[in-house]
Amino acid sequence: MNRDHTTVFHALSALLAIVMFLAVSAPAGASPALWRAQGWNKTDFSKTSIDFSEILSGGPPKDGIPSIDNPKFIPVKEVSSLSGTEPVIGLEINGDARAYPLRVLIWHEIVNDRIGGTPVTVTYCPLCNSAVVFDRRLDGKELDFGTTGKLRNSDLVMYDRQTESWWQQFTGAGIVGHYTGKELKAIPARLESFDNFTARHPGGKVLVPNNAGMRRYGKNPYTGYDTASAPFLYSGEMPEGINPMARVVVVKLDGKPHAVTLELLRKKGEVKLGPVVLKWRKGQNSALDTSLIAKGRDVGNVLAQRKSAGGLEDVVYDVTFAFVFHAFHPKRPIRKR
Repeated sequence: MNRDHTTVFHALSALLAIVMFLAVSAPAGASPALWRAQGWNKTDFSKTSIDFSEILSGGPPKDGIPSIDNPKFIPVKEVSSLSGTEPVIGLEINGDARAYPLRVLIWHEIVNDRIGGTPVTVTYCPLCNSAVVFDRRLDGKELDFGTTGKLRNSDLVMYDRQTESWWQQFTGAGIVGHYTGKELKAIPARLESFDNFTARHPGGKVLVPNNAGMRRYGKNPYTGYDTASAPFLYSGEMPEGINPMARVVVVKLDGKPHAVTLELLRKKGEVKLGPVVLKWRKGQNSALDTSLIAKGRDVGNVLAQRKSAGGLEDVVYDVTFAFVFHAFHPKRPIRKR
């Protein structure tokens, strides 16, 4: 990755050799002394829940992938640039409904926003295809987040600007600094097609770039990534009996993560995980397939819900790659049948 995410993934086979070299050699430079020289003077490196050797440089420096801190929205009815099958993160809180297109998030990875009176950070890690929304409030304080330019298990490492603690995007856990051991609250959201969001929220709003010329919005800088033979900037153990780049749907039940392959869900149409019902239907492009996101192959829409007093309610879920789930939860199985 470089500053504006223009890594050439059509040459992935050649790059993998370089990736493996970086993965092996990077730990020697993974040290607080080096990081302080890179501008991390505020981070308390005496507190950590991980081994520093697990952190690799993704290429960009601190905030080299710029978060969106003053998001701009337009009404659904005014949108002309999005195809109906393009993926968006759909979020609704207290009647305020907003869609965050991956065509924008793939270039920025973090949006700090306030929706329905709730401060949130909307995140997307392209290398993990992980889309998670967090409540930005913690211990009575309101945080906002940026990108460190670093990865762990190929996943985005975020930081909060208040303490410059480092956070794991996939889990929402503080891993370095003042907030080590803390966990951000995830908020139910849907990774869905723009058509699905529009049907649910015809009066909703859609995130648009503050500067349309800043990045190649609508383009996928990771062409062919989700059909590659191996992940990028990852040297950990691969899951057994499954393609590491296969998509899996992840939910938590009683605090324990559960995963089922997207392929199984696609075949069955519906899968139950305890009280949670997962459903699949066609009509959503992969953001990590072809060079144009709107032309990506159909990976479908996932809905995760459980019964509540008021009927069915959405639950937090993530559609990620098998290697990601295994890296963070190596003892947990992935349901394939």
